[in-house]
Amino acid sequence: MRARSGLDPGSVWAQRLGQLERRLRYQGLAGRSTNEVLQLYSAHGQQQKLQRSSVVTQLHGAIKRLKQDLKSLRSFALELSKDFQRQSKTYLYQVLTAVQGIQLQNEAMQRHFLSGVEKRKNWVRRLFPTLPVCWHLRAVLLLEKVFQIKAFDLEQSLQEVTERYEKEKQRRRALHNTLVELRGNIRVHCRIRPLLPFDTAAGHSVSQDGQRNSSEKVAYAADDETVLVKCSRPSHASINKTFQFERVYSPSESQDTVFADVAPLLTSLLDGYNVCIMAYGQTGSGKTYTMLGPQLEENFAYCIEDASELGIIPRATQEVFRLISEKPPGSYWVEVSVVEVYNNEIFDLLAKDSCGKVFGVKRDVVTTREGKSDVPLLTYETVENASEFLHLVNKGLQLRVRHPTLVHAHSSRSHLVVTLTITTIVSGDNFGTSWEDEQTSQRLNKEVSCTFPQKMRENKSTSSSRASSPAQIEATEKMKQVKTRLQLVDLAGSECVGMSGVTGAALRETSFINRSLSALADVLGAIAEQRSHVPYRNSKLTHLLQDSVGGDAKLLVMLCISPDQKYLTESMQSLGFGTRARQVQRGQVKKKSFPVPSKAK
Repeated sequence: MRARSGLDPGSVWAQRLGQLERRLRYQGLAGRSTNEVLQLYSAHGQQQKLQRSSVVTQLHGAIKRLKQDLKSLRSFALELSKDFQRQSKTYLYQVLTAVQGIQLQNEAMQRHFLSGVEKRKNWVRRLFPTLPVCWHLRAVLLLEKVFQIKAFDLEQSLQEVTERYEKEKQRRRALHNTLVELRGNIRVHCRIRPLLPFDTAAGHSVSQDGQRNSSEKVAYAADDETVLVKCSRPSHASINKTFQFERVYSPSESQDTVFADVAPLLTSLLDGYNVCIMAYGQTGSGKTYTMLGPQLEENFAYCIEDASELGIIPRATQEVFRLISEKPPGSYWVEVSVVEVYNNEIFDLLAKDSCGKVFGVKRDVVTTREGKSDVPLLTYETVENASEFLHLVNKGLQLRVRHPTLVHAHSSRSHLVVTLTITTIVSGDNFGTSWEDEQTSQRLNKEVSCTFPQKMRENKSTSSSRASSPAQIEATEKMKQVKTRLQLVDLAGSECVGMSGVTGAALRETSFINRSLSALADVLGAIAEQRSHVPYRNSKLTHLLQDSVGGDAKLLVMLCISPDQKYLTESMQSLGFGTRARQVQRGQVKKKSFPVPSKAK
């Protein structure tokens, strides 16, 4: 068999051994792979168990949180239901109480009506004993109609009497104003500002019982001509003092109402009279608000977005240009100057440097040969409308000196004087006593259009002194110039040093402010007593306002006071100043004379 197979026995055994080795190797690998598979399977099972346990743990935590939320929601729902029940009971009780009250009122009204009817029936029985009973009610209804007609007639008569009273009141006021003009008296208006948040801030006083007295109101407008002040001292009975003025404004009255009483003076401006309006009062009493309106804290310029809040100065300018627009074109032009009196020095707030930048320049005030006050080299800017004027005033306001105090965060430390000079061009040949009639105005317009200086129109924004201003251009033989001035003055507020808490430079400013206001009071006192010498030169302020205060202008003083108890002393001082100002009789204010042609012409 070995011969037939042809194989060597050694090679056959080698093949068998190789097969056995391979089989054993494969069995080892298979066993090892089986073990690894089992290990992997067990590891995967453990991982799944861990994942299931973590998921179960998370689910348990979520279930616990849900249970807690359900408990809180249940308690909240119980509280809501209890509150709802309580509120429903309360509302039900209120409704029942209201229904019972209404029922009681109805019953009382019915009883009153029935008793009234019975009383009227008894009254009818006594008056008409022979009248049948069935007619008693008809007689009562007839009498009620008669009484209603009489009541209606009485109401109408009362309304008529009230209207007549108002007309007589206006007539009396007009006559009083005429008397004031004839005597040359100073018109004094008083404005009481409302209580403001800073009244209860720093600087408040505390009473013995620990309560604040700072917000207590002691100044009231009793009527439109009387201020009532409640003066009280510790352990003393309160005393009511009254002050009479031409007009008194309550805290609720608007800027429109204030200006409505000022506007008639502006008509006098174009009729040939000088006009001066000044605001007087303590710091924080509303002077700047009354004269300018609300101010922006960023640049201290007044805001003109809300027209209803504008003060006297912007409104007066708008009214002046409105009146000028009704006149012949070219017959008027307007110049404006803005100065401040700071530490008894006059500063020109419209002066410009070589680069055209506005900066304050110190000026001086002098008295001319004619006895008038004048500021040499003062800058006058020509304006053609109210917008240009407001732009210039805003520039000047940004240079005005201010300093915070305990009383007012933006206290003005200087007196501001804004002057509008109106130059009227009139014809010497054609102008007569009725210079405002239509035909004369037309001829005047033609002459002005031919002779009015073109240089004025081209150089309207050039700063110049009064000597070189367009107002002083030499008139032609046919034209004459008449100048009137409107001075708008925002005085710095008087201060009590102990209350304002100022020190250093601010204390020096306060000293100058109080001295200048005292000098103004001395000037008014000297005029009232008709002294031979009036001390205008004791202060730059009074020297600057000499023409206005001394009788060359229609003067209106706007007193501004605070109603707060802690400012009682300052308010009484302001009211006393206004009372003394009313007593000044300066003589009739002179009107600027317009040229009138002679009879030969």
